[in-house]
Amino acid sequence: MYQSQKSPIVFKFFSWYVAYIIKKDFSSYNFNKLQIKDDEAVLLLANHFSWWDGFLMFYLNKKLFKKQFHVLVTKEDYEKLWFLKYLGAFAAETNGKDVVQTLIYAGGLLDNPDNLVLIFPQGKLYTSYIGSISFEKGVMQVVNASKKKFQTIFSANLTDYFGERKPEARSYLASWEAEEYVSLQLLKSEYNKHYGAAVKSQGKAL
Repeated sequence: MYQSQKSPIVFKFFSWYVAYIIKKDFSSYNFNKLQIKDDEAVLLLANHFSWWDGFLMFYLNKKLFKKQFHVLVTKEDYEKLWFLKYLGAFAAETNGKDVVQTLIYAGGLLDNPDNLVLIFPQGKLYTSYIGSISFEKGVMQVVNASKKKFQTIFSANLTDYFGERKPEARSYLASWEAEEYVSLQLLKSEYNKHYGAAVKSQGKAL
């Protein structure tokens, strides 16, 4: 398994750089505030439609959640984008058993209240114009590998130009209180309710 690595200098530089490029390439980035529990980790579930998604969530964590950032990425992205490992990225190195070990590792991260774990349940890039966000089964393997004492946050990330030269980015956030028994279908259904509401709100943004 590829795990995240620490380099305070690299982390500090890219933390600054991520904020810089977001400010440079977007007319604005907005998100709604939530009450974050200090004594619980955060499982952040977000749609995946662009190269920007992880960086927006990294910036969001810096501004709102203020936790130790961790993100599950693909092996290809981990190897291609060398700096991701210093920003909290981890990945399965091979298929099969290593994937299971990686998901168990992610679940363990959720047992530490100082952590935030970002997962893109779709598993790969999809357009933001699709009607429903798919959920790969690995999400539930992460949940079941934890002690299930964490805060689940849904983020629907959308961009539009409206009347600006540069696009505006928005993260619509919602805290979801999990039931005692959580299934993949329930988690997918609840996320998609939030995503659908976000799309409607985005349409009214003008």
